[in-house]
Amino acid sequence: MKTIIALAALALAGCATTNSGPASAGEDPQDRFMARLNALCGNAYEGRVVTTEAADKDFASSRLVMHVRECSPTQVKVPFHVGENRSRTWIFTRTADGIRLKHDHRLEDGSDDPVTMYGGDTAEAGTATAQAFPVDAESIALFRANDLGVSVTNVWHVEVTDDTYAYVLRRANRHLRVEFDLNRPVTPPPAPWGFE
Repeated sequence: MKTIIALAALALAGCATTNSGPASAGEDPQDRFMARLNALCGNAYEGRVVTTEAADKDFASSRLVMHVRECSPTQVKVPFHVGENRSRTWIFTRTADGIRLKHDHRLEDGSDDPVTMYGGDTAEAGTATAQAFPVDAESIALFRANDLGVSVTNVWHVEVTDDTYAYVLRRANRHLRVEFDLNRPVTPPPAPWGFE
């Protein structure tokens, strides 16, 4: 009888997970993270800067809207509008080794910005609700070529909880955090530049 009870307890423990806790056997936290992004597909949300650095003054005074616009299990595209500026799209791609975050930046005519497609790949499994993306070698070379050496230590963090989507940029002497309220969808904005 003790053996049966012990086996039942083990079976129940293996089934118990929380939205933000570690995955049980067979559940990849990065697949779960991508699924969380996909669950938001088609929706747009307004955000706000919650950090207080002077460098983010323009962001903080603009209307910030993210739109989870294109979705599949392996890729999610999220345009990020800052006021009337529709130049930014976050691209999350599931790779064989993790998740890649790239920043697609466009000029108003739809052509590539000189500094575009920068970002990084996850170095750790993360959780179903939080992933970190250290800057990759390609992006470091791009930043240096464009006199943006300050960005070569960037680490981007993205969190997707039940209530909040957060985009975070961290490096030495720099911390930006933008939070979007997932409980209050807004009307989707126009397409980002280059995707009309």
